[in-house]
Amino acid sequence: DMTNIMRFSLFALVLLFAACSSDEQPVTKIDNNIPAKEKELRDAIAQFPDSMLLKETLVQYFLDNGNYDVALGELDKLLEKDTADARLWDKKAELYVRKDETVKAISAYEKAIEIFPEPRYIMSLGWLYAETKNPKALELGEALIIADKANAAKEGILIKGLYYSNTGDKQKALTAFDNCLAIDYTFMLASQEKAIVLYDTGKYEEAVKVLERATTLQNNFDNGYFWMGKCYEKLQKNNAAVESYQKAIFYNPDNLDAKDALAKLGIK
Repeated sequence: DMTNIMRFSLFALVLLFAACSSDEQPVTKIDNNIPAKEKELRDAIAQFPDSMLLKETLVQYFLDNGNYDVALGELDKLLEKDTADARLWDKKAELYVRKDETVKAISAYEKAIEIFPEPRYIMSLGWLYAETKNPKALELGEALIIADKANAAKEGILIKGLYYSNTGDKQKALTAFDNCLAIDYTFMLASQEKAIVLYDTGKYEEAVKVLERATTLQNNFDNGYFWMGKCYEKLQKNNAAVESYQKAIFYNPDNLDAKDALAKLGIK
């Protein structure tokens, strides 16, 4: 589901462990149809075959250009030589998320945590557990809340709230998201997920108010505008919905959900 992928991607970015930019890099073709950047990286690897940095840069290059299967192939070569590198399993999980292969992503994050239980891996796995209605999300959320050194209480509460939301306990979810915002009122994801719960329960005007506050605090919050547009559609305010979707696309031209929503309203 593209909406969930985008929500997860935003979560990853907020936690500062998403990939570098997902924008496509300019690809210059050279002899044998190999892009110049790829040849440059492969030549460097041939010259310095022990450089993990160069090999990981090649994986990231393929990821950034949407060549997920090729990136996975290169990553598997690295994992064959070093199965105990948690960072490689983290990258593999990220690739599976991009491919919308959640079960495989969960397995890769579990492997990363088994090797090294870094908080950002736990946050990612907790999010995916919550998305798949796995009660382990509550355990990981609580672990983040009580681990002082992780400094991730609001993320832990968010994960628990997301689990409650996905399993139908909307009131517990709202309480969790409000608790997140009490810790940090600028936490955009908490505002977004609170608005989604209100949307799911038919409280569209309340959801709009939450999103208006969020987009006032962060005026380039594209997902906030997207959900605002969905609320306006439910309120039969299509002009306002169109304007919200257009703002979402203005701030993030890659917001496919907003583009799809506009297309359904007959706007190109």
